[in-house]
Amino acid sequence: MRIKGAQIYTSGHRFENLDILIKGGRIIPDNEDITVMSNQTVINATGLIAIPGLVDTHIHGAYGVDFSMADEAEIEKAAVYEAEHGISVIYPTSMTISEENLENMMKRFASYTADKSHEGAIIPGLHMEGPFLSKIHRGSQDADLMRTPDIRLYRHMQKLSGGLISCIVISPDLPGSMEFISELNREVKISIGHTDADYETASEAFRNGASRITHLYNGMPGIHHRAPGPIISALEFGAEAELIADGVHVHPAMVRLAFKLFPADKIILVSDSIMGTGLTGGCCTLGGRDIFMDGDLAVLANDRQTIAGSITNLFDCMKKAVQEMGIPLEVAVRAASENPARALGIDKDYGSLMPGHVADILLLDKNLNLKYVIQRGRIIATYATEV
Repeated sequence: MRIKGAQIYTSGHRFENLDILIKGGRIIPDNEDITVMSNQTVINATGLIAIPGLVDTHIHGAYGVDFSMADEAEIEKAAVYEAEHGISVIYPTSMTISEENLENMMKRFASYTADKSHEGAIIPGLHMEGPFLSKIHRGSQDADLMRTPDIRLYRHMQKLSGGLISCIVISPDLPGSMEFISELNREVKISIGHTDADYETASEAFRNGASRITHLYNGMPGIHHRAPGPIISALEFGAEAELIADGVHVHPAMVRLAFKLFPADKIILVSDSIMGTGLTGGCCTLGGRDIFMDGDLAVLANDRQTIAGSITNLFDCMKKAVQEMGIPLEVAVRAASENPARALGIDKDYGSLMPGHVADILLLDKNLNLKYVIQRGRIIATYATEV
């Protein structure tokens, strides 16, 4: 396949008018000999923008599927929805659920990923959010099932998953958290979140090997001039910062502030999406808890003041960041593709349109509407109108 005439997002984090050549499901140098490609497909992309397929490292579900409870058919259903909406890679994320349910989730994903014939977004790993969280900043997590950090439990779940757990969230103010971080930080990425940690405690966590902060601003103390809190600690220690730009979790002014505070290579846009994503209104569940949806807002059914994840996919979060929050397109694309891919060690294959990378490519019009979704060198979705 050759894509001609598009403005291509390059490794210099800018757009240039270049062709993209694809062979064997990967992007190849444009000067490579392609005389054998007699059946080459050519896409005239004049007037379109080409960006990498997005990478969502914090996603609880979509399209009627809750990853904490999903069977293999449901996992694939959500993965196909994600791929068709521009998200090429996902890291399904658990909730604070019972040990038995968490074990079952790990087993199902181990089985699912062992079968390479599945369609949809690829799943290179899992994200474990809970149960090692603070009840004070529990959000929609189940406080009754929370517990202190437990190395044995983590390793048990990692074994059941077949080594899939790539990132784990803990609250560093809990007893045993520093020992947990010190022992495991070379085995798994450790993020601090759903925490009541102050600046000093968060700083100790980062010194011990934590390297990420979960959904910045949400589920943690805020910034105060006499109590700077974990956000300022994350900034000073060079941590990666997840950010939900769905227009619900974080005010646009605070989204802009995050992009000004943190280096451009440290902000990671995530959806934090739940099973209601892609559906219209009504009720759904999250980790077994009832959720009420109204427009872009999802809240606990028994506590309408508590936001319960997002019902906006990552592509639409990125689009909102640009169109409604004033984030430059080049910066937002980087935060939704290259940065998350690098953070979890898959950047040799994903998150870029450089030669050698998997040919996961999105073609957008000037209004950032999806026109073509290309996955592994195949067109999997086309859109003639806004999606």
